[in-house]
Order: sequence, then structure tokens, then C-alpha cells
Amino acid sequence: MSDARALRDAFGAFLTGVTVVTTVDRTGAPIGFTANSFTSVSLDPPLLLVCLAKTSRNYATLTSAKGFGVNILSESQKDVSNTFARPVEDRFAAVDWRPGPYGSPVFANVAAWFDCATHEVIDAGDHVILIGRVESFDNSGKTGLGYARGGYFTPALAERSLLASAESLLLGAVAVRNGEILLVEDGKGGWTLPFVEKAEGDGMEVLVGHIAETVGLTLTTGLLYSVYEDTKTSRQHVVYRGELGEGIPKQGRFFPIQAPPLAEISDSAVRDIVTRYGAESTLGNFGVYFGNQEKGRVHAVAAKG
Repeated sequence: MSDARALRDAFGAFLTGVTVVTTVDRTGAPIGFTANSFTSVSLDPPLLLVCLAKTSRNYATLTSAKGFGVNILSESQKDVSNTFARPVEDRFAAVDWRPGPYGSPVFANVAAWFDCATHEVIDAGDHVILIGRVESFDNSGKTGLGYARGGYFTPALAERSLLASAESLLLGAVAVRNGEILLVEDGKGGWTLPFVEKAEGDGMEVLVGHIAETVGLTLTTGLLYSVYEDTKTSRQHVVYRGELGEGIPKQGRFFPIQAPPLAEISDSAVRDIVTRYGAESTLGNFGVYFGNQEKGRVHAVAAKG
């Protein structure tokens, strides 16, 4: 393999999160750098890894340190990523940080952080693999910052683009309250999720307004939950998670999240959404589905803090 640049570009097709890896040097001064070569390794024992170039100016410090931290940046922290990717004299002056329980710097407002003991350093060509044993961590539940093909992306930007560009789109909600999910009549003697048609120029407010008008309850929308096309009707569906306010619904009915009336939900896509939500809510780990009404893929996004 002679074309290293082409290979690097091919690797760059993989969508990743963005982290800042940190530690302290022998004098106690913090050091850190932006990295997207991060992955979880094991739950028992709790291990993760990052890759470090042997040409990095942080190589000697990281490979001899007792531990290191990994800060998974949230979607509002592109400036932090840029700061730690450049040769800035005092990178840490631009970020709110503190020493983690095991000693490595951890940042405020990140999606999650991990403070690790160095478990193993493995030689890997022009890089080394730093395997860390997680000694402490925190998960804020914020959505992470993404990176691919040399540029950043965020779920919020992707959602705004989707809402603006789709011509035939239904907005829906997995609307829950106190362990129950709201389902509305589907006009065929069964149940479905609340949906509303999005007109050109409409945003999320049309879904909130629809719930308020038809159901009589307030809806606080959360993260994106499902994006799928019904190939039979050629209509795109975008479904969000949401919390409902107090009150008695003017229409529809609440069902236990773990015991919905699946036999009375004729739409297979809605049935799959309700089933998946029940399964994911038991662990607090929710994903986003992309596909059509028959097949697709669930991408993990965030867990409850």
C-alpha cells in the first residue's frame, strides 16, 4: 500500500465521534489533543482504547503516564475540538475543566468523560494503542459531536436539513408520561402514534401544536427516534421522543410502555417503534432508526445519565 493519503481518505468515510484525550505531565501540567480513534473495548473489566501516533509530541508523556482521560465532546463543542487540534500555547485556558477522580483533566459540558488508569500500551505500526481501565466516568446524556470526511456534523444540523428538504413528510411522537405511552385512534379501529403532516416552512412547532390542539396536552420534544420512508406511499416519517404534560387527553389513550396493544396496531412500522421503545426504555439506552417500514438500522445515540 503506497498511497497513504488515499487510505487516510478511505478511513475518513467512517463516521466517528470526537474526543479530547488528556493527561498530566511529570510536573502536573495538563496536556490534551483531539482524537477520533476511540472505542469501547470491554465492560468487565471496563476498558476503552485510543490510538496515538508515534510522531505526536504527546507520545512520551502519554505512554509513560499512570493514566489518561477521554472527553467525548458534545455537539456544541466544535471550538474545543479545533482548539485541541491546533498547536495553541495554552489550550486549557479555553475550556472549563477540572482534575478527574483518577487525576486526568475532565471537561464540563461534554457528552461523557472517562478517567482511566493505563492498562496496556500496544505497538501498532506507526501508532500505539493505549488501553485504559475506566476508574471513573460520567454521562451527561448530551448528544455527541460527529466527524466524517474531514468535517463536523451534528444530529441537530441533520434534523434541520431533513425538515427543510423533505416535501412529503409526517412528524410523529413517541409521547410518554409516567411509564405510559399515548396512542391515538388510527381510523381503522386500532391504534397508532400521533402524526401530523408537515407543510413547507414548518418546523417542530407544528407537532407540538398538533398535540396541544388534538390531544389537549403539552409536549416537550426530545431527541430524534426514527426516520423511515413508507415505500408504499413514498412518504417520509420523522418520529421524536417526547414527554407529555399533566391532564386528561381529549383523544387517544395511555397504555403501559411495557404492555402496549401491539395486536391492535396495524401499521408495522409503528408497531416496531412501540416495541423497540419498550425494550430500550428498560435500560435507558435509546437509538435512532434509519430505513423504511420493513428494514433499516438502529444507531446508538445516548443513554440516560
